Amino acid sequence: MVRAWPLGRAAVLVLLVAAVVPGTAACPFCGPEGATLVGDFTQASMVVFGSFTNARLGANGLDGTTDFIIEKVLKPHEYLKSVKGNTITIPKHLPFAKNKFLLFIDVYKGNLDAYRGVETTADSDLIKYLEGAIKIHNRPMPERLRYCFDFLNNPDFEVAMDAYREFAKADYKDYKDMAAKLPADVIAGWLKDPKTPSYRYGLYASLLGHCGNAEHAKLLRSMIEDPEVRKGSGVDGMLFANILIEPKSGWQYLLDHLKNGKHDFTFRYTCLRTIRVLWEHRQDVVSPAQLVQGIDLILDQPDIADFGIADLRRWRRWEMTDRVLSLFDRKEYAIPVVKREILRFALCSPEPKAKHFVAAQRARDAEWVRDVEELLQLEIDTQPPPAKK
Repeated sequence: MVRAWPLGRAAVLVLLVAAVVPGTAACPFCGPEGATLVGDFTQASMVVFGSFTNARLGANGLDGTTDFIIEKVLKPHEYLKSVKGNTITIPKHLPFAKNKFLLFIDVYKGNLDAYRGVETTADSDLIKYLEGAIKIHNRPMPERLRYCFDFLNNPDFEVAMDAYREFAKADYKDYKDMAAKLPADVIAGWLKDPKTPSYRYGLYASLLGHCGNAEHAKLLRSMIEDPEVRKGSGVDGMLFANILIEPKSGWQYLLDHLKNGKHDFTFRYTCLRTIRVLWEHRQDVVSPAQLVQGIDLILDQPDIADFGIADLRRWRRWEMTDRVLSLFDRKEYAIPVVKREILRFALCSPEPKAKHFVAAQRARDAEWVRDVEELLQLEIDTQPPPAKK
């Protein structure tokens, strides 16, 4: 039998790899990071603060210019020496820019390109925040994140969002020790605040896990049990924090939820994400053997078993070979993605039973095995060497 590959065999394999290889986001409980103010500050030719005025349309009715009155220069440039007074002209028509702005500008051959403008108000902490961040931007990451922590809940959205982005692009190890010294009650207050966006729950909870106590663990569990909270993001951070505060009961709490068949796929996958973070960062809290126990529960659930099998393969837990292979012929696991993941596990396992399994599948459908081998090799080629555990 010849299979059709309308996009080209290699192209399809690349797309499949992109779909199955875990992401490499830095903070395990944050969303997309985006550009930070300090990041743009270091890239910009000059950064100024002030207000727009005198917007003028061009002769063609499309292009235009707008004057910008500089009140403060945060990053100077030679271009400013040729400017009379404190006004520069931006080659854009900006008639609606009424408030004050922080402007990031590139200068090329005497031409200005204002590529980012951050609108602010008179009582904003934006300039104070950025100037402080600039002063320490070469300091160790934990020190920089501790500075940003004080602005995470700032009333100015741009300030609070930028502080969040700094955490989002940081590694967990960068804030792990620093978080132990944070004010737990302040963080708990943020979690209780109905105005706190749900995308921040994961970060706030993970910070609280390093400095909180039993009462804070109760707060986390109450949020996890709230159906409305569970609909959003950040529950993995709450589960993780609950385990950090109370390792024994917190881990059992996760297992009890994980094996509860009444929970929907999304929540069970959130439990799996928490296990992955523990494996990657906190085997000192939950042992590898316990984490494998959690994955074993996932193998009992056909709709999510392929994810667990993939983790066991990446973690090289070959002692689970018999358990994984035993699923292949069970009716409820007759799902192509699950069967493919079982074969991928067997292709990597050094166990004799896995070798016999692969040989049997190759005799049954050599082309299928070859396709899975090629996909697996592409994934292996794109992954860094496994960390020693």
